[in-house]
Amino acid sequence: MEARYGAGFGEKSLRHMLRFVQVFPDDAIVSALRRQLSWSHFKRLIYIDDPLKRDFYAEMCRVEGWSTRVMADKIDGMLYERTALSKKPEEVIRRELAALHEKGELTPSLVFQDPYMLDFLELKDTYSEKDLESSLLREIERFLLELGAGFAFVERQKRIVVDGDDYYIDLLFFHRRMRRLVAIELKLGDFKPADSGQVELYLRWLDRHERQPTEGAPLGIILCAGKKRETVEYLDLDSRGIHVAEYLTELPPREVLQERLHRAIAAARDRLALAAAARDEGGAAKIGTRGGSKSPTSKKPRH
Repeated sequence: MEARYGAGFGEKSLRHMLRFVQVFPDDAIVSALRRQLSWSHFKRLIYIDDPLKRDFYAEMCRVEGWSTRVMADKIDGMLYERTALSKKPEEVIRRELAALHEKGELTPSLVFQDPYMLDFLELKDTYSEKDLESSLLREIERFLLELGAGFAFVERQKRIVVDGDDYYIDLLFFHRRMRRLVAIELKLGDFKPADSGQVELYLRWLDRHERQPTEGAPLGIILCAGKKRETVEYLDLDSRGIHVAEYLTELPPREVLQERLHRAIAAARDRLALAAAARDEGGAAKIGTRGGSKSPTSKKPRH
């Protein structure tokens, strides 16, 4: 083929082309992607077996304008598995990716991650929350890359006053595409339920005093050294705009991280499936109670 049609039609190139046709059969999708993605992008994407993961990287690359090197780093760093989106049921993932493709609608679950990789800080064995905060600001460019495209740094130790008491938001960012303020609270230890109350206070204050008319409701990230997933689940923090995520200052071996993330995804989806089943059973029980036939009552004869 190469001798007949020239360079670019060798055996390896033809295999890439066949694979491309298999995984991207929709011309409309390809047309939308090829404006921002090069053939080098597509060659990396077509060998991702999971269609949802592949669509995630393709759409995020299109929306955020990743270079081939940045996209490769995101894939190697298992960005998809670390997003809040990956822990949701498949039909929800498809719906959010479709909204991103059709409307450019970027949701918090596409943006927020767990865990965040902060190995570039090179922190020593013992450090304080202030040390962590200072290190993040010294390496703000790399921290912004880890947070994802669209984040802009606003302020450190943002002072707010409630009932005459001073409170300080560790780090305040603004996400340009979501048009929302994002408050980040740093915790050295494990997440505790009281932490969510603290961040919720911050978000309510920001919503009242800092939010502009064109912006969405502020969001919060509690960045902690560890968390107990059942505790986070019971608090239903997503509905309150709060995301709890761990941070890693030392990267584990890739196989260990991969196994850990896959377990977290499976556990999250199992919990959501059980919750949905419980809701369905509860709804069916209520319908049965309302619609059940009443047993006839015998009337006493009148004397």
